[in-house]
Amino acid sequence: MDKIIPFTIKDLAKITNHRSGEIKFGEKMLTIPKDADPTDFLKKCEAKYVLFGIPEDIGIRANYGRPGAASAWDSAIKSIANIQHNRFCKGSQLVILGQLDVSELMKNVESLDFNDIDDRSKLSQLVDKIDKDVSHIIFNLVKLGKTPIVIGGGHNNSYGNIKGTALAKGKPINAINFDAHSDFRILEGRHSGNGFSYAYEEGFLKKYFIFGLHENYTSKSVLDIIKKIEDRVRYATYDSISIRREKEFDKEMAHALEFVNDDFFGIEIDLDAIPNIACSAMTMSGFSVEQLRQFISFFGKNKNASYLHICEGAPDLGEEKNNHLIGKLIGYLITDFIKSNTIPPIQIPTSIIKML
Repeated sequence: MDKIIPFTIKDLAKITNHRSGEIKFGEKMLTIPKDADPTDFLKKCEAKYVLFGIPEDIGIRANYGRPGAASAWDSAIKSIANIQHNRFCKGSQLVILGQLDVSELMKNVESLDFNDIDDRSKLSQLVDKIDKDVSHIIFNLVKLGKTPIVIGGGHNNSYGNIKGTALAKGKPINAINFDAHSDFRILEGRHSGNGFSYAYEEGFLKKYFIFGLHENYTSKSVLDIIKKIEDRVRYATYDSISIRREKEFDKEMAHALEFVNDDFFGIEIDLDAIPNIACSAMTMSGFSVEQLRQFISFFGKNKNASYLHICEGAPDLGEEKNNHLIGKLIGYLITDFIKSNTIPPIQIPTSIIKML
């Protein structure tokens, strides 16, 4: 894990707003001690979840998108540190690993233009480098029995998440993707729009479900490809659920779970599926924040859920006075994921059930 910039206890103290009579996540979350070996520390650590940031937007640039997602990690970690530590969710369940060191790569893209063919090729090569680092880190975390929570960057990082988890499990895994787009584009060089198709082609992704696909922004060629392999790749469109109401949100979640739950699966969340969220492909129409939270809670409580990835949020693209809100949203999603595994369901007495 030599490509990680560790997040220290001092870093955590700087962003935690201490207040008398309250306990914040920042006072309870774990960091890896300065002189400790990360692998040894994580192996002995009882905390199940490991926070890991990828502050890049190179894959987005390579896919004709608007840069800005590199800022999501910084915004998120500040918000997470100030969540209340209480009986509903405890900060001690989280270890902050740190962030991938992409500083040199981000400098390299400043002079590149995605409209130039040669520059696009260079962008894809940089994404390849990120792929290798992400898959290596995720492999190590999953191999140690931890559940990675990955924040920031473009959806190109789905590839590294899937590959790393598959290698750690010793077999291909499944994925459920809450997204307006399929990210199953052709293999034209790596970018944020083909992480899943590359993972599928290379044998790391077994079954893939896209939840909330926008019909207006899915090409005929992608739909034709999916139709040929519908035993392994399926989708439910946002339009069929929320516009035409041919399908029901809860029932489609159940269908999706039935499809991916025969093996380990990753939970992928693209914030461009939520209206008016600053991101590389901002939308005016989509599922609500509440529906997204329900989605994460529903899939997160399953024993086969192997990681959570929240991507494409770009605080730098929003209004300055509100750019902290994406970090706050990510904080909600992460605690929903953790709570889904820790808060026991309410047991209703049989006598009351009979009265209903």
